[in-house]
Amino acid sequence: MELPELSGKVALVTGASRGIGYGVAEALVARGDRVCITGRNEDALKEAVEQLGADRVIGVAGKAHDVDHQAVAVERTMDAFGRVDYLVNNAGTNPVFGPIADLDLDVARKVFETNVVSALGFAQRTWHAWQKDNGGAIVNIASVAGVSASPFIGAYGISKAAMINLTLQLAHEFAPKVRVNAIAPAVVKTKFAQALYEGREAEAAAAYPLGRLGVPSDIGGAAAFLTSAQADWITGQTLVVDGGIFLNAGVG
Repeated sequence: MELPELSGKVALVTGASRGIGYGVAEALVARGDRVCITGRNEDALKEAVEQLGADRVIGVAGKAHDVDHQAVAVERTMDAFGRVDYLVNNAGTNPVFGPIADLDLDVARKVFETNVVSALGFAQRTWHAWQKDNGGAIVNIASVAGVSASPFIGAYGISKAAMINLTLQLAHEFAPKVRVNAIAPAVVKTKFAQALYEGREAEAAAAYPLGRLGVPSDIGGAAAFLTSAQADWITGQTLVVDGGIFLNAGVG
């Protein structure tokens, strides 16, 4: 694929060796941004860098909730590219399915550390490294589970609701230099969400007015928009990208 001319902008996308994060990185590279991607699996990360283009993309392996990893990822981005205009907090976990009444509280803490606290940590570091003085944008990948009840993935849903409120807090405090928005996807066809549709994709997709599940490029396009000049007057918002599934929540 012939890449466009460099835009001069740089993004850091967490949890981007595959799935939604990869789709976001792909969309940003396609418009000319240089990108640092993170992920836990070093081999998968290296493969993603090669696929995206090693001349424009670097990878930093580590666990999102590890503060040392957060520091290294931002430092490596600054060292390699000299700036970090955009942060996309995509790294997340959902290690448990079941009723919230029986939820192991240690598991709940792990979910919050990865899904919420790490996003705050990355936002703090990109703010101090570049955005405070130079501006930019942050996009937090939340979920429709954060705006409605989500049976059997309650801890995940609560963490994503917290991420949506984190978006509001950051948008308020980081204005006017930095715009902060969230994206709330419904089910996207990734390994992460596979348990929600595996073996029954047609049945799952039938519930969506647009007739299909999401794919990573759907979220990539939304993230590219929210970090573009076309979204320069948008901050503190959560963009629901759900194939119309909430339309089915009405009466009748």
